Formats: sequence, structure tokens, C-alpha cells
Amino acid sequence: MTYFSKKGNVLLAIITLVLVLIGLWAIIFVAPMIPQQEWAQRIFYYHVPLAWNAFLGYMGVLVFSIIYLVTRKSKWDIYALSAAEVGTVFCLLILITGPIWAKPIWGKAWTWEPRLTTTLILFLLYVGYFMIREFGGPYERSSRYAAVLGILAAIDIPLIYFAVDFWAPAVQSHPQRDMSAHSSMVLKIFFFSLFTYTLILINMFRYRVHVGKLELQKLEESHV
Repeated sequence: MTYFSKKGNVLLAIITLVLVLIGLWAIIFVAPMIPQQEWAQRIFYYHVPLAWNAFLGYMGVLVFSIIYLVTRKSKWDIYALSAAEVGTVFCLLILITGPIWAKPIWGKAWTWEPRLTTTLILFLLYVGYFMIREFGGPYERSSRYAAVLGILAAIDIPLIYFAVDFWAPAVQSHPQRDMSAHSSMVLKIFFFSLFTYTLILINMFRYRVHVGKLELQKLEESHV
């Protein structure tokens, strides 16, 4: 059975696509122009939702990995791996869109400020996560090691979020996370984009779980 043979998956994908197109139209034609930032500010509607959903994916890895280590059921390992892959795609896009936004606003595409550095560390931790998956030996052992790393990597998430509190504003490019300063229209489009990207995350996660179950089935059949 293919993923899109289920009507629910097709409907979810169509709804998500429609919302993506509506969001793109709103960002280009409806969102107000911010003084001093102009068109560069449009990245905000992608960059921040990407960040929130990357963290959501990685928190999923934390939860699913704990359940896997307790139950040793492969289903939870598939969920953890799926969340890790989707979360890492989003995290990579954070590291790409951030410099695109930063260059015209702060004059530099990258500075080793706390929030950016801890985000890069999180991404590199998950590069290690996938290396363990690939080269860590038998499935059961590599899955356990990866689960432990996925749990430990989650420690970096609150460090990223609270970086604006842990380090002095002088060493940060954007030392705030307050959304109240934005206009109501900016907030409406932002939350619409946040919802849309959450649906994208759900679509990607569900599809990867489907693929993961097929891969596990083939692995089990090869050992029969």
C-alpha cells in the first residue's frame, strides 16, 4: 500500500499545499513593509516557523527515544528516526534562511553569537545521530545509541531558546524574542505561517513513518 492510497493523507497534503500558496501570497502582497528591513523581513515568516517546528521535531525525538528505550518496540524507534530526519531538514533551513535575513539587516551573514552557535551545535549533534544510525553496527545496537544521543541533544533546545537570557545582549545579534512589538497584521500572517509549517512537519513525519515501516518490514523479511 502506498502512502497516498489513503484518502486522509491525500486530503492533508492538498490542504497543506493550499495553505502554503495562500501564505506565500499573503507574505508577498499583504504583509506590511517593515522600516529598515523592507523585503528582507519577509524571511521572518519562514525562519521563525522553521525554528519552532525544528524544535518540535527534536522534542518528538526525545519523547519517542525514551519510549523506545523503555519498551524496545521498533515502532517508537521509527517514530524517533522520522522526527529526527524531519527536524534536521527544518534545522538546516534555519541555518540557511538565518544568514539570508541577517546579511542585509546586520551587515553580516553569520556571527558566532550564542543563539546561532547553539543552533549549529544542535544540527551537528544530529549529523552524529545519523552517523550512528548508519555506522553503529546492528540495528538494535545503533538504535539504542542513537536514542541516547537524541535524548542528550534535547538539552541544547532550551539553551537555544533562552540564549537571550543566558548571555549579555552585547554579544547577540537579535537579543530578544518578544513578538508584541509587531503589528497585528504581521502577527496574523506569522501565526498563519507557523500553522502551515506545522502541517508541513506533520505531512513529512507521517510520510517518513510510512517509509520507515516498509524498511523495517523488508529488514525483518530478510532475516526470516
